[in-house]
Amino acid sequence: MCLVNRFQLDIIHLSHFADPSPKAKDSFEGQVQNMKKLVLIDGNAIVHRAFHALPPLNSKTGVLTNAVYGFFAMVLKVVNDLKPEYIVVCFDRAAPTFRKELFVGYQSQRPKMVDELSAQFEIIHEILEKAGFKIFEVDGYEADDLIGTLSTQTDDNVIIVSGDRDLLQLVNHHVLVLAPIVGVTKMILFNEDKVKDKYGLEPHQIVDYKALVGDASDNYPGVSGIGPKTASDLIKKFETLENLYQNLSEVSPKIAEKLATDAEQSALAKKLAAIVTNAPIQLAPDECQTNKIDEKSLLKSFRELGFESLINRFNLEKADQLTKIEEKPEDPPSRKASNDKGKKSSDQLGLL
Repeated sequence: MCLVNRFQLDIIHLSHFADPSPKAKDSFEGQVQNMKKLVLIDGNAIVHRAFHALPPLNSKTGVLTNAVYGFFAMVLKVVNDLKPEYIVVCFDRAAPTFRKELFVGYQSQRPKMVDELSAQFEIIHEILEKAGFKIFEVDGYEADDLIGTLSTQTDDNVIIVSGDRDLLQLVNHHVLVLAPIVGVTKMILFNEDKVKDKYGLEPHQIVDYKALVGDASDNYPGVSGIGPKTASDLIKKFETLENLYQNLSEVSPKIAEKLATDAEQSALAKKLAAIVTNAPIQLAPDECQTNKIDEKSLLKSFRELGFESLINRFNLEKADQLTKIEEKPEDPPSRKASNDKGKKSSDQLGLL
C-alpha cells in the first residue's frame, strides 16, 4: 500500500481545488478554487506524524531521515494538489509557553523528544530556510497560536495542515483544516459543517467542550465526572461554558454539584484550550509566496539525502517553479514486491 502518495479525503479530494468540474463552480470546492489560498503547515504535528508513520530511512551517510521524507512528501503533495499562492510553516519552540505559566502540569507527562527525531527537525529547518519557505516560531507560543494568529490576518482562503484537532476551533467560512486520520495516507478536510457533523458542535464551541472534559494529551483536567457525551449535551444546550455556569439551576443537582466544585478548574481548562489569535507576528504575503520558493534548492537537498523517489514523483527537475510541479500517476506495486519480506526500508519508501 502506498504510504503517502494518495490522500483520500472524506469530503473533497484535494484535486478538486486545482481543477474543479463545471458542476463544482458554485459549490464549496468552487468557492475555494476561486479565491487565493494560504496554506499553514503545523510543522511539529506533521513531523511527529511522519516520524511515527513511516519505516526507518537513512541517508547515504547513515542519518535517519524518515520524518524529513514524510514531511516534504506531504508538503509537496499539498502544493501539487491545492496550488496555493502562499505557504507558511509554523513550529513550536523549546521555551516554556504561557500555558505552562498558567498551569505547571501542562504537557508535563510528555516524554522528551528522542535524538533521532530532534536531529530531523534540524534538517527540515535547514532545507526550508535554504529554499526560502517562510517560517514562524516564537518563544512563549505554540505553533497552534501562530497559525491561529495568521489565519485572522487574511481574507484569503486558509487551509491549515495538521493532525492536531485543537485547531478545529479555528474553522470558519474561509478557514479549513486538512487533517491526517491514518498515518500520512488518508486525510479529511474539515469545514464548519464537517466539524459539526463529526463532533456535534460548532467549531468555536470546542474550547467550551474541552473546558468540561479536559485534555489528557496536554495533561490538564476539566470537570471531574463529566464525560464527553454529557459535556457535548451541555454545550449544545447552553452554547458556552459561561452561560452554563449562569444557569446551573437548569441542570440536574448531581451535575450542578460537579460543575460548582470544579468551576475554577474548568475556567482554567478553557484558557489552556483556547488558541491565541494575537501572537506578536505579522503576515507579509510577499514573504510567503509559493512561486518564490527555490525549487532548485529543494532538488539539491533531496539529492543529498537520496530522496530520488520524491524528485521523480513530482518532476522537480523539470519544474521552474514549485507551483508547477506535477505529480506522476501512481504505479501500483507488483504482487511480488508486496510479498517480498526481504525488501529494505528504503525500497519501501521508494514506492511512496
